[in-house]
Amino acid sequence: MKKVKITVLRKADYKDLQLIYENPLENHCSMNVGDTFIYDGVKPEGLCESAWESMRYFVEELSNGRGNFYDGWMKNPNSALISCNDGFRPVSFLLEAID
Repeated sequence: MKKVKITVLRKADYKDLQLIYENPLENHCSMNVGDTFIYDGVKPEGLCESAWESMRYFVEELSNGRGNFYDGWMKNPNSALISCNDGFRPVSFLLEAID
């Protein structure tokens, strides 16, 4: 099993959509661009549960030596770029299999 490095690459913040559709939140994403997590068989501590649900399949596949998702989607076949499912504040993560 390989470890998988998870890096926060980008955070978006759609204030216009929040004003129209979202109930005010007291807590929202606390991750920052550049934050990294290492998967070694279990969900990394501190990684948002919603983000984890969005990326878990890809992380587990990379950890098991598989990759090349969607027949060449990524330049590096041992990686994936995944976003969480928060439509108001999506966060993009780079997943990379490491030795």
